Amino acid sequence: MARHASLDSNRLGNHPWQITETGIQPKDYALNASLFAQANGFIGVRGGLEEGLAGHDHEVGCYLNGIYSSEPIAYGESAYGFARNNERIASAPNPAQLQVLIDDVPVDFTVGELLESERSLSWQAGLLTRRMRWRSAAGKTLDISTERLVSLTERRLVALRYTVTAVDFSGTLSLVSVLNSLPPKLQKTDDPRVGAGMSEADIEPIASASSVAEAHLVYRLRSTGFYIASAVHHDLVAVGDVDEHAIVTEHQVGARYNIAVQQGDSVSLDKRVVYAAGREHALAVPASAVLPELERCAVIPFDALKEAQRAELDAFWATSDVRIGGNAPLQQGMRFNLFHLYQSLGRDGFNNIAAKGLTGHGYDGHYFWDTEIYILPFFLFTQPQLAKNLLQYRYNLLDAARRRARDLAIDKGCLFPWRTIGGEECSAYYPAGTAQYHINADVAYAVKQYHQATQDDDFMRDAGVEVVLESARMWMSIGFFNPRRGGQFCINEVTGPDEYTACVNNNFFTNAMARTHLRYAYECALWMQDRFPSEWASLQSRIGLVKTEPAEWEAAAENMYLPVDDATGLHMQDDSFFNKKKWDLASTPADKHPLLLHYHPLVIYRHQVCKQADTVLAMLLLSDQFTLEQKKNNFDYYEAITTHDSTLSACIHSIIAAEVGYQDKALHYFSNVTRMDLDNNHGNTQHGVHTACMGGAWMCVVQGFAGMRVNHGRLHFAPTLPEGMDDYQFHVNYQGSLVKVSVTPEEARYEWVSGPALILSQRTRNITLDSQNPIVSLGLQD
Repeated sequence: MARHASLDSNRLGNHPWQITETGIQPKDYALNASLFAQANGFIGVRGGLEEGLAGHDHEVGCYLNGIYSSEPIAYGESAYGFARNNERIASAPNPAQLQVLIDDVPVDFTVGELLESERSLSWQAGLLTRRMRWRSAAGKTLDISTERLVSLTERRLVALRYTVTAVDFSGTLSLVSVLNSLPPKLQKTDDPRVGAGMSEADIEPIASASSVAEAHLVYRLRSTGFYIASAVHHDLVAVGDVDEHAIVTEHQVGARYNIAVQQGDSVSLDKRVVYAAGREHALAVPASAVLPELERCAVIPFDALKEAQRAELDAFWATSDVRIGGNAPLQQGMRFNLFHLYQSLGRDGFNNIAAKGLTGHGYDGHYFWDTEIYILPFFLFTQPQLAKNLLQYRYNLLDAARRRARDLAIDKGCLFPWRTIGGEECSAYYPAGTAQYHINADVAYAVKQYHQATQDDDFMRDAGVEVVLESARMWMSIGFFNPRRGGQFCINEVTGPDEYTACVNNNFFTNAMARTHLRYAYECALWMQDRFPSEWASLQSRIGLVKTEPAEWEAAAENMYLPVDDATGLHMQDDSFFNKKKWDLASTPADKHPLLLHYHPLVIYRHQVCKQADTVLAMLLLSDQFTLEQKKNNFDYYEAITTHDSTLSACIHSIIAAEVGYQDKALHYFSNVTRMDLDNNHGNTQHGVHTACMGGAWMCVVQGFAGMRVNHGRLHFAPTLPEGMDDYQFHVNYQGSLVKVSVTPEEARYEWVSGPALILSQRTRNITLDSQNPIVSLGLQD
């Protein structure tokens, strides 16, 4: 499990709806900046202090989802088809930057005396609040209170209310509020999981103007042509005389207020910042790009923004909450995860959800397969429209994916990038990136799950079928009917989910997922031809689909080679995996984890050792294709050689452990997953949270302990309740019906909430829920 010492689980309290930092914790400043981050799917702001903390300037951050810079990847030795450029999520001006001075001396919390300090991030209010009392080295005491939100209803807006009180002195209190286009200078590291940030040289100033009340700043990213426009409105309330000055340079705009205060006086500054971004040249004209939006948002009362934020989150939690009884740390961790997923998710079909969400620069802000396999299930079964937006993003990337396929000598169809923002492959290390061809099957799998759960035929007609077919065509280019294996369809030189085993023949997960993908593509072709014949004819013409191709897909699926060891009956991770020496994990020191930071890839590749679930993941995604005994035997074998160096691993092991009856292990893994970031179990949350692991926490409860699967279009449950939890409860939205599921030691209760009648099953018992029969309760073993 975790190889890093966990933090005290009470460090941020155990409140079920918030985290609270008491005092200022300098050693955890970067970590807390990730944990206290706020976002709305477009804007993300790290949770640093408004005034900053000396020595931690590089740990601030504001990001705009889908907006990125680019730079050529420098290879010592390059080769044909290598990824050419890397995309990095762009830095936007930090909306929370605000400096406080007492008689021209900047407030510095690393000196003086911190008398009181508490700040909280509420997942019900969507609000970051702070109350602080600090005494300077000169003996002057300030009270500071702040409220900050990244609006979930006004998606271009960040709002901040900052109040400071001169407790025991009179003099001049100064507030300096700015927007700055220059990105933070990040510390360099050899850790490939850590992003490098933007280059200052990439920023081309376009426009900057400022009055005291209002300012705007526009710049262009030279590498990608994106414009980023931001504007700020200030509203100051003060008792004493105010001397105010506008600040404007080519990289910085804002205002400085010098206020004459008497002992006990308070000063309050409301700050509203709006953003716009894109490649349109019109964005260089702030009057049309951001100023009308700023003027509209500036007159919305702060309390009204808070009420709208609360209402938005009330609606979210009403169908998306997972309630865990009797275990405060797990309850807190679960809601923390779901809140971050909701606020980090792209919502327009042109951006996605990054591995680090909008909380940090880790992985350069790239999107991975994490979305379809680990994150989409939560949204699919709670907020299906948001799941649709994620799939629409893949459809909108098809042309880039087609170009990438040609780079890899794939003459038809597409190859989705392993890591990207704008559609271009950004993985510089192809054995653990490009070689993971299973990304195509993962995307198609998600499309299938979406259609089953929503019955959204329009999406399939307009986008889904094209995604499935174009991604399926790849398998016929990279695989072949191998006469040395009796004509079975083989797929060589691929990497499965396990990044510690690269470029192998017939990775079990890849082949099994490809088989499912090819069968589904064949079914989609028949479905489209039958349901939408004119659109089918148009699609065939547009993508150049030959009439014989669907039959070839079916033949490849029927003859897919799936490696199984004759001696043990185990499903081999690949053709050569069982011929390798097992890594001695018991003798590997804790400080040598993760292995990728301490051993050359070739050392790792020649051993039986897994970074994460691979074959075991296939047992979950393709659950109905394996017996319980097969799942148990494979789990036993692969768990023993898995390091869990990836945060994508523990959740899958928890789910399968629950299914095969290992309840203690299931809870152990679940505990690690649920508090992965709050306890910094992998030691790198300071670079951003782990969104796939967060989605995995939801999967652990719903697919693990409750045993939910979709088989033949119907929901199936096999509920269990591990020791360490009194009960749990969640909602499922399926085919338009909303059902609440509650599990206690005595029973599993299924309650129809809304929608059409729904037939589901618990083990071998069928259940019909509707308005006439809204509640059914069964014993856990029924």
